[in-house]
Amino acid sequence: MKKIILSLLIVGCSISGVAQTVKWDSTFRPNNYVQRVENFRSYPNNDKDIIFLGNSITDYTDWNELLEIKEARNRGISGDISFGVLERLDEITEGKPAKIFILIGINDIARNIPDSVLIDNYRKMITRIKNESPKTKIYFNTLLPVNNTFPAKNHFGRDGQIAFVNNALVQLCNSEKVNVIDIHPKFLDADKRLDKKYTYDGLHLNAEGYKLWALLLKPFI
Repeated sequence: MKKIILSLLIVGCSISGVAQTVKWDSTFRPNNYVQRVENFRSYPNNDKDIIFLGNSITDYTDWNELLEIKEARNRGISGDISFGVLERLDEITEGKPAKIFILIGINDIARNIPDSVLIDNYRKMITRIKNESPKTKIYFNTLLPVNNTFPAKNHFGRDGQIAFVNNALVQLCNSEKVNVIDIHPKFLDADKRLDKKYTYDGLHLNAEGYKLWALLLKPFI
């Protein structure tokens, strides 16, 4: 009888542990965040600027070279989350840029920031850009898929969350009359994963991936 009770207690504790809320941290910033933002603030602004705002996926390319333009400004920071973008958004809006292209959120998901919080942060970005730079055109990209056949990352196994956030983002942009570019399905393979021909690690894009992204963006540049 004691063994049965002990077993039930162990099971109960296990269930209780699973039921506990997953911890998340809105204050996380990448190690180079402060230096990068200081650099951004030191650069001249122009109302013809086309801003590319996001995390490493935005950061890891030269947008002027990729799109064959001169107005692109890379404001990607590797590892950044939506809270980091909100913290530095004034650096962008004070220049009153012509356009802002945003791709952010996959690191939020990997860091267990609730979907509802991420979506609310999207809403805050839209509100602030509209208020602080009314003439700026806003373009959100839907989150890219991932491919869990590569060595494990915290970003993998979150396909349902990515789909949920993307659907919510599209609805939000439609209700706010903001442009949304649904790039997600264009990168899928037959198994609904990020196609290997577009990535080198299941998360980040390779040269072919950036070429495809550029092709999808060019009609809006």
